[in-house]
Amino acid sequence: MASKPKQLLAELTHPGPHEVLRGNLALVGLPGVVFTPRSGLGLPAVAFGHGWLQPPERYRQLLHHLASWGIVAAAPATQRGPLPSHRLLAADLLTTLDVVTTVRLGPDGISVDPAKLGLAGHSTGGGSAVLAAAQDAQAVIHRGSAPGRGLRHPDPRTEAEKPRIKAVATITPAQTLPPATESAKAITVPGLHLAAEEDLVAPKIAHAEAITDAWGGEDVQLRTLGKATHLGVTEGKHWSQLIMHGKPHRKTQQLTRALFTAFFLTHLTGTDKYRPLLEADVKRAPIEREEEPAH
Repeated sequence: MASKPKQLLAELTHPGPHEVLRGNLALVGLPGVVFTPRSGLGLPAVAFGHGWLQPPERYRQLLHHLASWGIVAAAPATQRGPLPSHRLLAADLLTTLDVVTTVRLGPDGISVDPAKLGLAGHSTGGGSAVLAAAQDAQAVIHRGSAPGRGLRHPDPRTEAEKPRIKAVATITPAQTLPPATESAKAITVPGLHLAAEEDLVAPKIAHAEAITDAWGGEDVQLRTLGKATHLGVTEGKHWSQLIMHGKPHRKTQQLTRALFTAFFLTHLTGTDKYRPLLEADVKRAPIEREEEPAH
């Protein structure tokens, strides 16, 4: 018998069955952190973009949580100044995925399946994840439009010619330069966007909602987290709270962990076990929009 959404939410709020290891991306030339299950081959992986002024350490429990459920989770620590390049952070997210798919991780040499890759992010890191997914999609278009590679027949592309990125999730995403709303039009893979009810930094209507409306694919969802602020998903104390509205919020963190985990397990591993949770309204995280965007 299929589990009810409430039961699935309770299950995914807790850590998964895997023991988790932490590594340093700097060892392969890119500042940042990576969390992995202790063992496994052909695992899914997610690259996570940090928010404005935020170090990856503020998402440690979120990354650890994903890894405990069998998902390699890595976050570059680049572009952390007051005037970051969103385009370069997007490039670093894609580089992070390149690293985890080409380097054996952990003492037991776990591996990542290059066909099971996702992007996620908070604030401008969420916007940069959208830029990165669009860049990946555009690269596929350019390869597919080469001479002799017409796509008029039903999806004749090889796996190498399909988007590497299979899913994108954001929490309180913020607009970027170039605009994430423009980049979203090129993305056809599933998207999950979590807005914060009390976000004064990146209000839903101009950021998460606008990105959702612009999404190029039909499988996109917007939820609003009740009593959450822009920094609700972050962990611990940080000096940026002196100049930004919001603070860490335990319920926001729990909901984000559970929904992100359900989303990536569903779309990266192919399991349908957690789909009922993604299709249901959740207390303090109702579905606001789940419709085909207008073009």
